[in-house]
Amino acid sequence: RRPGAAGRMDEDEEEEGGAGRGAAASSAASARFVRCLYAVGFLDLFGVSMVVPLMNLHIKSLGASHTVAGIIGSLYGVMQLFSSTFVGCWSDIVGRRYSLLACILLSALGYFLLGNSTTVFLFVLSRVPVGIFKHTLSISKALLSDLVSERDRPLVMGRFNAASSVGFILGPVVGGYLAEFEGGFYQTSFICASIFLLNGGLVWMLPWSEENTSERDHYQDKGTNNCSAKSNHDLHLKSASSRTVTNSNFFQSPWIQVATVLKKIKGIACSNLWDVFLVRFLMSVAILLYYSNFTLALEERFEVKPLFAGYLMSYSSALGVLAGCLLGPITRLYGHNTYRLLLHSSTFTCTLILLYASASSIWMVILSSTFLAFSTTIGRTCIVDLELTVGGNEASGTLLGVGQSVTSVGRIIAPLLSGIAQEFSPCGPPSLAVGLALLAIVIMNANKQKYRSHGSVKLKNQ
Repeated sequence: RRPGAAGRMDEDEEEEGGAGRGAAASSAASARFVRCLYAVGFLDLFGVSMVVPLMNLHIKSLGASHTVAGIIGSLYGVMQLFSSTFVGCWSDIVGRRYSLLACILLSALGYFLLGNSTTVFLFVLSRVPVGIFKHTLSISKALLSDLVSERDRPLVMGRFNAASSVGFILGPVVGGYLAEFEGGFYQTSFICASIFLLNGGLVWMLPWSEENTSERDHYQDKGTNNCSAKSNHDLHLKSASSRTVTNSNFFQSPWIQVATVLKKIKGIACSNLWDVFLVRFLMSVAILLYYSNFTLALEERFEVKPLFAGYLMSYSSALGVLAGCLLGPITRLYGHNTYRLLLHSSTFTCTLILLYASASSIWMVILSSTFLAFSTTIGRTCIVDLELTVGGNEASGTLLGVGQSVTSVGRIIAPLLSGIAQEFSPCGPPSLAVGLALLAIVIMNANKQKYRSHGSVKLKNQ
């Protein structure tokens, strides 16, 4: 070999070795960041679940009637309905760091006000900042989708949901213990506010420089599969510059931010994603109908005490955590085909709800609840992944925000449908749920070609 050629080969080998070490360091940085986000999700639901089960008792102790308590409870869902899309889109504009911090701190303010709610008016006032800005989990999921590849996204989302669910399991236990003391609700609310402040400190101390590097490498890896070396370099520079602009947008005029948010929402409205959100809506309402009269139906059908129903729901929640941890092997078994996994989990969910509606013994209810915990957890993760895959990662915060708004509509409609169905039979709500789940399955089958195209339908350019 010529000496010059040998020198060039040595240089190429050194560059390849450096690139390999850089990729390994970037992967380790991304893994550290993801683990920190798991902790953020855990603390969020741990703090919330301490307070939420005690709210109805507290509002009634302030002298509110059942009707007023119901209206106040619906107020949160209505605010979430309208704020989810805007806050998710806002996180795409100003960056995940500032939007996540703002949501956590303003939620902490809401729970601090809740700890001072000695009148019904103060109670309602405390729910306003929480109803508008309690979108920590959605922004965290959008951040996770920025960090990981499409192949790893279901696994990471499943683990994030599992970590959050552990907080939701432990929180009511701690809140119920604190409620036994005098002024327990106020103490619990202050502790919840303190947990949110702790969460804000954790977010502030996250290695955001590593996140920026990991995200750039994530987009660069995508470009390697689709572009030449020249276009890959351009994509790298574009990602780095756009990230800088995104972070600086936090300090722009609020009117400019609002205009950009509206433009992004218009892009979602004009995109061909209606069927994905319709599937999410139908499956959300179906699952909410299943749980809507669960305790009452068990008491009427099998003469089971509410305490047993509570244990059964806690058992299902624990299995849901396990299902989140098993998403990795399950997605590998399906060859990372999110559409097939969602279709099968939805079909399984429909079958299990039908089994529950026609159950002749409590053991059939336990059996259906056991497997339903797995199918619903897998389905929730898959529908989020399908939204991001079909819609593209260009506006992941907006997509997740719209998805949360769709679920909020389901939370508003499901109690009404449940009440009407219960007029006919205790099995009315789950029977209606079976019909809605079947409709969602039909829609998925009708649009399977689009789902299998893995993101061929993208949002319009913003």
